[in-house]
Amino acid sequence: MHKYIVLIVILISLLDISKGGKPVKEDNKFPNSNIYVKLKKETDKLQYEILKGSQSLQVVTFDNFITSNDLQLTPSGTLQVTDGTSSIEFELVRSTSSITHVRVIRNNVTVNTQPMDCVDLNMSNLHWYGGPEDTYQYWPIERLTFDDYAYLTKEDHHAALAERYWLNSKGIFFYIEAETPLFITQNTKGYENKLCFSAKNSLPYNTRVNGRRFVYHIGYAVNAKVAHMHAVRLLLGHPSSHPDERMAQYPIWSTWALYKQQINESIVREFASAITSNGFENSQIEIDDNWESCYGSLTFNKSRFPSMKTFAEELKEKGFRVSLWIHPFINKNCEPYYSEALSKGYLVLDHNKSPDTQWWNSKKGEAAFVDFTKNEVRNWFKQRLQRLQTEDGIDSFKFDAGETSWVPSDPVLAGDPALSPHQFTQAFVRTVGTLGPMIEVRTGQGTQDMPMFVRMLDKDSEWGWNNGLLTLITTLLQMNMNGYPFVLPDMIGGNGYYKKIPNKELFIRWLQANVFMPSLQFSYVPWQYDNETIEISKKFTKLHADYTPQIIERFKLATRTGEPVNPPLWWVDPEDKVAQGIFDQFLLGNSIIAAPIVKEGETKRDIYLPKGTWRDGNNKELHTGPIWIMDYSAPLDTLPYFEKID
Repeated sequence: MHKYIVLIVILISLLDISKGGKPVKEDNKFPNSNIYVKLKKETDKLQYEILKGSQSLQVVTFDNFITSNDLQLTPSGTLQVTDGTSSIEFELVRSTSSITHVRVIRNNVTVNTQPMDCVDLNMSNLHWYGGPEDTYQYWPIERLTFDDYAYLTKEDHHAALAERYWLNSKGIFFYIEAETPLFITQNTKGYENKLCFSAKNSLPYNTRVNGRRFVYHIGYAVNAKVAHMHAVRLLLGHPSSHPDERMAQYPIWSTWALYKQQINESIVREFASAITSNGFENSQIEIDDNWESCYGSLTFNKSRFPSMKTFAEELKEKGFRVSLWIHPFINKNCEPYYSEALSKGYLVLDHNKSPDTQWWNSKKGEAAFVDFTKNEVRNWFKQRLQRLQTEDGIDSFKFDAGETSWVPSDPVLAGDPALSPHQFTQAFVRTVGTLGPMIEVRTGQGTQDMPMFVRMLDKDSEWGWNNGLLTLITTLLQMNMNGYPFVLPDMIGGNGYYKKIPNKELFIRWLQANVFMPSLQFSYVPWQYDNETIEISKKFTKLHADYTPQIIERFKLATRTGEPVNPPLWWVDPEDKVAQGIFDQFLLGNSIIAAPIVKEGETKRDIYLPKGTWRDGNNKELHTGPIWIMDYSAPLDTLPYFEKID
């Protein structure tokens, strides 16, 4: 009998070898688990494979790590392999029936090296989510292209959010720790259909840090929803509270897109009067660029706003709250504020002790960035904002910029040098985030816990993937799946840059796309078009207000569990392969599907409904999914949407 058992074992081993591999060795297994790490050679590259029993979970290719050594079990229970100079360590973080979570660690990344680990995007079978905010915000994100891309918040690529997190439709996530000087490569020559993570001790990171680390996490779950919620709990975090409810219910009215810098008390008064006389509600009126006496003074220009306190009281009597656009720069010609901040050490300096930088309201080298990494600077800046509230009657603030690309190159920042410079974004957001529930920012890095609206970076008055209306939905999904559920969409109709003003059709379709998002923000106004636009706009601002209870319900759930407010369509059914690829529909919670028209000239569209019973919000017909509704009629006054009733 024993002879037969031995023979069976030998045959199984030979079968494994015939399949192109060898049996996983026991010393490649994490203690007290059935999780293995296996090294294998693929052409000229070394790979590692994570297995759960005999099931392969994920394969990762080392782009430039070669060794003939095998994995060794360390006394601490990790698995380690070395090439004689450096080592890679695998740590089992968690192993349950639903989740496998492994941490991959390189300590002491040597100078002049760039270790790179690559995963196959497998575009024919998988979709990918997360990654950075991008100008061409494709969704899913496997179509994006990056070439040795420094992974920081920055103006370039519209990367105001740069969370180090990727998730695929199979239920696998990657998360790279903050001290890693991360660069990514995706879909470039030699790396087609690949997503590669690498560490490089070079600018824009602090090159003076010794013993750089390259540390990332791989999680595998039964589906993408389970994987994501595990990442939220252990890695991303979620909001501690939610922002102002009135900002969710009624529109924000901003001066920016309509008036740009041509504002004064008279223009703002006329703007406010037009809002009320045309019968629209408001959450607040937002005074944008060019209210200051000079950029960085945080004091009103008296020729434009001679008595702001009185004017603010006038606006409040009309039912408006008043918010103010704020930036973190001080221009050199803004005296005595610039010299005072420089002498006190309140500005970001580079390692040559120069504060010189540039932003869109300065010339090169003619501005400086306030250093929020210093505690005394944070207090000083907040006190100046609080003075605007007490002395000028301002209720709250819209904060602009904050990305790392605005600081001088090679900056000297307080705190952990291994986090420089992306610690700056976090310091900025955490400083301003203490100023109440009406705050809005446009950037974030590791700040998912803050109870504030995060605004999409400026959208253009376009239709397509070129930072237009289509990317309103995809950016909403990207932000939610990076752990930022309180999304403030940009101006309805876009910003009108390059003198390209949104036409009536674009304006109305943009508003419709906003309805089931957390907030509405107008600057271009319905009455600049015609009476039909006014009536359609009232219809959809009311529809948004009517569904605010559901929005707030999701706000509160996000603070408890971290679930997205506006998840992608597959959130209803993570196994639905059709839903996994949908980019022009989105959910409010688990029960409302929005399917707006986002293509110019179209008055019908195809709509996909995942499993469940769905009631048409317009004609009340019932549909049982999964199902395609083809050629759904949606003239200019119609927004297709569906509510789940089962």
